[in-house]
Amino acid sequence: MTTMSLFGATFIAFGPLIAMFIFTIVKDPLKVIIMIAGSFFWLLSLLLSSLLWVIVSPLQDELAFAVIFSVIFQELFRLAYYKLLRKADDGMQQFTDVDQDVISKNQTGYVAGVGFALMSSTMSTVNILADHSGPGTVGINGDDELFLLTSAFFTCCFTLLHTFWGVIFFYGMDKKKYLMVLGVVVSHLAVSCLTLLNQYDPPMYMASLIPSYVIMVLMGTWAYYVAGGSFQNVLAFFTCKHGGYDFD
Repeated sequence: MTTMSLFGATFIAFGPLIAMFIFTIVKDPLKVIIMIAGSFFWLLSLLLSSLLWVIVSPLQDELAFAVIFSVIFQELFRLAYYKLLRKADDGMQQFTDVDQDVISKNQTGYVAGVGFALMSSTMSTVNILADHSGPGTVGINGDDELFLLTSAFFTCCFTLLHTFWGVIFFYGMDKKKYLMVLGVVVSHLAVSCLTLLNQYDPPMYMASLIPSYVIMVLMGTWAYYVAGGSFQNVLAFFTCKHGGYDFD
């Protein structure tokens, strides 16, 4: 039972991330580099959040304090990474073939978002999965038996959200539509604060999970249209007709 739960939770948490990496990133060395660098920037944001948590000792018992400043640092480093990538655009051609176009701006935001998602999901879930690797049965000692499953679904949610946020954030900065950037920050704060509902006894899993997935769907729809998608593309997909995207 433990092994089945472990593998089930692992595939729920990392399934979308693995699929995106295999089908959209792994074949392009430049995209792999951008993704890994994005993961490194997320780690830097975690480092600063940890330092702040250690320095401001009176607030260490306030989980909301750590969550809010963690989100702020993540978005600041997303901005820093955006600035770095835009300055490096001219040099990216060195990593591509002569007859290959440089990666588009929308694709850069997408791959950077996947990089953030990779490290975020790994750091938030690996220890939980390790603790549930057995032997034993989830919840046998009175612990909530839904904790592992809920953690997996939240990891999946944040994986997709970071990807969508990357697309929207980069597009908003490119077009100087800063309300879009603000929307990313606000939605990130909202979903992160919703996770605080799970610290109560009993945990309010559904009250935090359902709104988070609603926000994820909204962000995904927004990112889809930002990337050049349209309702006609959706119809073409379901009717098996040829459709295209207009990337900037």
